[in-house]
Amino acid sequence: MGPAQGGKGGGKSKKTWLIAAIAALVVALIGGGGVYAASLLSGGGKQPHEVLPQTAIGYLRLDLDPAANQKLALFGIARKFTVTKESFTGEDPRKALFESLKKDDSDLAKLDYAKDVEPWLGSRIGVAALPPAAGSETPTPVIAVQVTDQEAARTGIEKLMAGDKYGIAFREDYALLAESQETVDQSAQAPTLADNANFTGDIGAVGEQGVLSFWMDVEQAGKLSGQLDGSEQEVLKQLAGTRMAGALRFDSQYVELAGLLRGAKDLMPAESEAARVADLPASTLGAVSISGLGDMFTKQWPKYQSMLASTPSFQQMLTAAQQSGVTLPDDVATLLGKNLTVAVDESGLDNNQPKVGARIVTDTAKAQGIVSKIEQLLAAQGAGAPQLGKATGDGVMVLASTQEYAQQLAQAGTLGDSESFKLAVPDAGAAGFAIYVDLDKAERLYLPTLQGDDQANAKVLRAVGLSGKTTAEEATFSLRVLFN
Repeated sequence: MGPAQGGKGGGKSKKTWLIAAIAALVVALIGGGGVYAASLLSGGGKQPHEVLPQTAIGYLRLDLDPAANQKLALFGIARKFTVTKESFTGEDPRKALFESLKKDDSDLAKLDYAKDVEPWLGSRIGVAALPPAAGSETPTPVIAVQVTDQEAARTGIEKLMAGDKYGIAFREDYALLAESQETVDQSAQAPTLADNANFTGDIGAVGEQGVLSFWMDVEQAGKLSGQLDGSEQEVLKQLAGTRMAGALRFDSQYVELAGLLRGAKDLMPAESEAARVADLPASTLGAVSISGLGDMFTKQWPKYQSMLASTPSFQQMLTAAQQSGVTLPDDVATLLGKNLTVAVDESGLDNNQPKVGARIVTDTAKAQGIVSKIEQLLAAQGAGAPQLGKATGDGVMVLASTQEYAQQLAQAGTLGDSESFKLAVPDAGAAGFAIYVDLDKAERLYLPTLQGDDQANAKVLRAVGLSGKTTAEEATFSLRVLFN
């Protein structure tokens, strides 16, 4: 099957039309805030990874045809947003995508979805990034488009490409597209990603694949960065064997990006202390909580010394630490603790005096002594130590902008009872790291700066949560955006 060719000058290139389509739909989905579970997606047949080459260093998959009840939920939420409500007027996400793309493309505007696209377009699209060809530093993209009629697809894709050169071949019920015919011919005969044990293991561990899923060999992708300096080379060495996988999943109240990072050595602390965000005060506006930073700092300290040895500011820091009696890395590890939580309270926002505090799970007596050393050093240098509220309780030391807030953080709060928090930070009791922002509480900070559609769309946002846990060789995460 030969390539379709053309040389129309001046027009907008269509070589990456389908990749752009994927990006556009993802933006539309996230912008609309719709969420639906992949367990309810309709449609059978092969997945794109079953026809794309095994040698891919990156992969992206999108399913455009959820079950009927999920499409209703998706469209209903999308219509809340001014940026998507006009496009999501029917019941077919594929048509909504195509119609939105037509608005900005004069060539696509000439096509009719019902006549030129719907007769052949299937439900799934996949993109594989292959290693660069000899003499190139750019990965080679191959696109797999599920089709229902090969001949109709050939004609329809030719119209979409609007005269640009491309290669096309068919494998199973997919059309493979690339910039050259040689690439698609080779891809159509190559072993597939389904035979790549790393890929299948990683994607399987993610669980529910959702509407969109992705996978990347981080080490191989990092090697495409060109000339690297010494510190960047060191980072690349640490990425040896590292891979990332994830999925975009939807629910009626939130959109979730869930995933994992596997194979990294010495980059992730294997925390034993859970992030303690749920017991913050109910009035918390936002918080960041990370476990295992103390142990990770101690482990990475020799590498920090090696990488920063010639940096004047680093040497000045070491001198100051010696003068104050602070021991590195031990004392810093104590201040980072088994868990470090930084929180901001909503009270005080109206008078521009926000309450901010840090709660550290650590050896409280030792940590208090280290803080005193630092305060004495600052006083000796004439800098003056900041006036901080201090408190201890339940194995934690607290430093805060006020004494009242320090006492409040030292006690168990009820943030975990909030419905927004429970949705944004799933399984909070087992999470090793967590970030939470209550956007409804923060509205008065940013809504007055917005107008019209921007303000209306911002009001739909409810909260954001990022959480997960790590082991010595794997980190899992969940990023959720909640909607009103």
